[in-house]
Amino acid sequence: MKIIPENVVAVPDVVEAAKGATILVIVIPHQFVNGVCDKLKGNVHPKVKAISLVKGFYTTESGIRPISHLIKEALKISVCTLSGANLANEIAQEKFSETTIGYKNRHEGKLFKRLFETKYFKVNIVDDVLGVELCGALKNVIAIGAGMIDGLKLGENTKAAIIRIGLLEMKKYIKMFYKGIKDETFFESCGIADVITTCYGGRNRKAAEAFVVTGKSFEQLEKELLNGQKLQGTLTAKEIYLVLHRKGLEKEFPLFTTVYRIVFEGLDPHKIVEDIV
Repeated sequence: MKIIPENVVAVPDVVEAAKGATILVIVIPHQFVNGVCDKLKGNVHPKVKAISLVKGFYTTESGIRPISHLIKEALKISVCTLSGANLANEIAQEKFSETTIGYKNRHEGKLFKRLFETKYFKVNIVDDVLGVELCGALKNVIAIGAGMIDGLKLGENTKAAIIRIGLLEMKKYIKMFYKGIKDETFFESCGIADVITTCYGGRNRKAAEAFVVTGKSFEQLEKELLNGQKLQGTLTAKEIYLVLHRKGLEKEFPLFTTVYRIVFEGLDPHKIVEDIV
């Protein structure tokens, strides 16, 4: 049985927790990041280095922004990002997995690699902070689509088609709206590997399957199935759809658009197949 080491202490006050720290690891549901940053403003070490494991976007009146940008601007610090095919329960069991750290400053990327890497947790570092982060956010929308296919019992061939289309839309969306994203990032653990893992074993897939089978809302299923964890895919689907709708690009992203409409507008889940054929 695993126990938490004595030097790992839970501190409910975020300002107290960050006091004097030279390393910040930010791992919270993305809808709470803005509030946490507000509390931390002026309360972090001047030379602190941060890494974000947050999956999602920050919504403003002008559009959506990556979480790493929000943290960087709010706290005036540099931020690395981490994402990968990393189901938490398997990591806790020390089963081998890979992850990807995106850096802007290579020294910081190597620092976080040393901090995170173990014999069963392999870390690759890439000069692509945004690419790593954005793949980690958008994969959850694809996983909702995959979970709906599971709930409809349409089989593995159909699910593979949804995953393929989702990967295409993920890359297209990221390259369309963000500059400097490296193609090779999509082949790191944060890209294709994470999409596959999340579409077969993640909580967004699980909740989407239950949504189709039970007819319950995602809000209710989050409470019943996730033991206090938060769904990220539904909110991310809404955030990216708002951008697509504003720019008249819904038809160019049929999977992302249909997932949004099923979740938020009551569209028949069967449309997830009909609307992409």
